[in-house]
Amino acid sequence: MQTNDGMLMSIPIQAPYGTWKSPISADHIVKGSKPIAELLVDPITNKIYHVESRPAEDGRNALVETETSRDLTGTQWNVRTGVHEYGGGAVTVYGGIAYFSHYGDGRVYSVDVNPGGIPEAVTPDSNSLHRFADFSVYPSNPQLMVAIMEDHTNDPTGETPSQVVNTLCVIDAAAKSVSPLVSGADFYSSARFSPDGTRLVWLQWFHPDMPWEGSELMHADVTVVDGKVSLTHIVSIAGVPSKISVAFPSWVDNDTLLFTSDESGYQNLYKFTGGQVTPVLLEPITQDFSQPAWTLGWSPYAPIDETGEHILCTAWKDGRTVIYLVNILSRAPPQLVESSFVAIDTIRTVSARSRQAVFSSPKVDGDNAIILCTLPPSLDPTGAEFTQQLPLLKGHHSNALIHVVYYPPNNPAYSGSSIPDESPPCVVNVHGGPTALESQALNWKKQYFTSRGWAWLDVNYGGSSGYGREYIQRLAGKWGIVDTEDSINAVDILSKEPYNNYLDANRSAIRGGSAGGYTTLATLSISSNAAAFAAGASSYGISRLGRPRQVHA
Repeated sequence: MQTNDGMLMSIPIQAPYGTWKSPISADHIVKGSKPIAELLVDPITNKIYHVESRPAEDGRNALVETETSRDLTGTQWNVRTGVHEYGGGAVTVYGGIAYFSHYGDGRVYSVDVNPGGIPEAVTPDSNSLHRFADFSVYPSNPQLMVAIMEDHTNDPTGETPSQVVNTLCVIDAAAKSVSPLVSGADFYSSARFSPDGTRLVWLQWFHPDMPWEGSELMHADVTVVDGKVSLTHIVSIAGVPSKISVAFPSWVDNDTLLFTSDESGYQNLYKFTGGQVTPVLLEPITQDFSQPAWTLGWSPYAPIDETGEHILCTAWKDGRTVIYLVNILSRAPPQLVESSFVAIDTIRTVSARSRQAVFSSPKVDGDNAIILCTLPPSLDPTGAEFTQQLPLLKGHHSNALIHVVYYPPNNPAYSGSSIPDESPPCVVNVHGGPTALESQALNWKKQYFTSRGWAWLDVNYGGSSGYGREYIQRLAGKWGIVDTEDSINAVDILSKEPYNNYLDANRSAIRGGSAGGYTTLATLSISSNAAAFAAGASSYGISRLGRPRQVHA
């Protein structure tokens, strides 16, 4: 068949679902995209950097200068940390010097970002017993920084994690020393100096709380004498253990601190100024303006003008990320910034003078990309420009048809099944966390299956983030119950009217990793219907395998 311009066009064919031939191979899953693990901006030079995950290089993380795509470290370096096990916050760049945690030995290294820079250790060798993350540089002396130190001295084999000690420490890059600063809580994160260095805030929480269940935002005055950092007037300014979660503190100026709190039931924006905490918006919004803080180094908002009056922020709405422009002084409703990006973990200011921010996000049909957002001088959100998008392979991507979860079979070479009334087999995917969220971002693993005639179903079960504190709390005390039943019910609903052609319940397989792996195992063994799925695959699922018991009659 020919088109009007004379080009040959193949005619879509029909074949049983699950048997379609696809150009998307396993190599696309491993090499088709380069996940952006972290995104950061040097506040002095305004240059953008990112940490890029390299599955083909034994899974190492590389620090990259974004504009030139130049690696700042050689292949022997892994810019990654194991703090809190989930990691994140492995690097900061300040005034052309990068400080990063090397996963190989846990030490912190400094490297000049200019070509030829050689990493140099700035913390002592601890035989891999000390881990560092989430660095905050002291503005008046950039060789001083506060970081989380996770001490495994009493747990060298990893068999007694209750003996691991977390503190906030001061790293002196000049003296190559580490000294304690704050201790007593079970966990710390997000230590941030005010721009003038006179104040420090941080988050802390205690076992058994996770940070999204209850945490405290602490505030202290800072004094530095002869390179020694000390704190006075330490107070809690927001958050309540086990009741209110606060997250992602960041200074807009020397007197204004932003953060998120779920005091209203959803993670909304708050500010601390003049010694008082107030909501940024006049009325709470039933949207989460941040994800649970289970990975270090994220940032859900960025100041976007020189006065600090306006910020760009992200929120989760209908299972995808939206971008808002918010006036933090007027308390007016947020203004939507139209975009096609669906999953933004981190957004950072590049230049307030130029009204620019940067974030990492894929589209529904595009790989992960570094996106530069520029607002016009009027700060009219309808004039926002997005640039620096990465290329993508077109033509074989499924689009989500219902709330985040369902991807139909899709391949331009096929028009459906050759078997009358056949419904497609389905992969049911359960995310980890368990308080994570499966977004609508392009994922080559999903396209591998959908391009072969499979359906793919992402289940954001009760406990997933993005839907408010109450939805997360559905899982509290019911892990292995709510998640398994939601997975079973999702398949049951989409295999019946009015969705009866979406998937074949008898040919559905469940899969998941970590917490999702546990849900997979629980669904196949202890759920209300262990036969709900024809097969299952658990990747590093939480479990305890036991030997079969021998019974003598």
